[in-house]
Amino acid sequence: MVATPCPLILAVPVALVAGLSRAAQFGVLIKGAGPLEAMARIRTLILDKTGTLTDGRPRIVSIEHAGDLAKVDILRFAAALDQASKHPVAQAIVAAAKAQGLVLPVPTDVAEFPGEGVVGQVEGHDVIVGGDGFVAARVGRRGDDPGGDLSGIAAGSVLVAVAVDGRMTGHLVMSDPLRDGAADMLAGLRRNGIGRILLATGDRAEVAQQVTKGLGLDGVRAGLTPDQKVLLVLSERKNGPVMMVGDGVNDAPALAAADVGVAMGARGAAASAEAADVVLLVDRVDRIGPGIEIARATRRIALQSVMAGIGLSVLGMIAAALGHLTPVQGALLQEVIDIAVILNALRALRIRPTALGADHPAQARSAGFPA
Repeated sequence: MVATPCPLILAVPVALVAGLSRAAQFGVLIKGAGPLEAMARIRTLILDKTGTLTDGRPRIVSIEHAGDLAKVDILRFAAALDQASKHPVAQAIVAAAKAQGLVLPVPTDVAEFPGEGVVGQVEGHDVIVGGDGFVAARVGRRGDDPGGDLSGIAAGSVLVAVAVDGRMTGHLVMSDPLRDGAADMLAGLRRNGIGRILLATGDRAEVAQQVTKGLGLDGVRAGLTPDQKVLLVLSERKNGPVMMVGDGVNDAPALAAADVGVAMGARGAAASAEAADVVLLVDRVDRIGPGIEIARATRRIALQSVMAGIGLSVLGMIAAALGHLTPVQGALLQEVIDIAVILNALRALRIRPTALGADHPAQARSAGFPA
């Protein structure tokens, strides 16, 4: 009667489901017990930049141009083509053009290269919009091209190159500020056992270095294509389980390759949310810390429940073998043990992440999630 494996069968799933529920109360949707357990073992964190470490709402600071094409036309061509992209920078360009009252034609023959740029036709003109290197590689760069001298551009600015009919016509200079509290979040993750934190971005190295100055990252990998992000994730596995955090279509392959992929679901792309193991339902990257804390505490509670339950069952078996328990007493004792391990496993519903500081479940309610 007392030799049944009920403590093992009941304690682990109850604790894991309770942990999933608790994480969801803080806006962290974990897709199953497997990702929850994997989160508890994470040692390396890789962050995308745009829309993840930064606010994801870039704004146009200036338009650098020369030649016959006016600034407003550069913006109009770029915005018209970028209507086909869901990248935060592309959407910001479209929003800026609409804010100026520009009527944007529908682009045709569009092809998007995730993390690099977009090519297509706008009103019969061949248009390319994307990173400076991406556009220059397709149209070449001549000495009289506009935007050839970018030495006056402020460090940390995001440059979006625009080419029309095979010639570079200018650059949109954009600024995307760092999220509030990013430094505190990274410091908290290190205190919670994350030994290595990296930035992976498709932007220029000088932009990435400027944005991350003072954050104390272990490395900055800039100018990466989506497949290079995947290679980075795979290479970092030698240091332990890897978590990748991103929000765009270009991040989806890396999210799928990581031990735990985390998508910014509030404003991120559907592809990244589908590929990820964890989705942040609120637009706050600082929920990663509470998610990891909950995962580790849940795993610890599950192990405690199993060891306590099996230990009590072993003691019951010894007592029964020595004749100190009748079958009825053994059956009742086993039920008491089962109830005890279930109640202990349910403690996962009361985990209070320290990474939230003064935050508490009431703040989760204010974000739209029941506590």
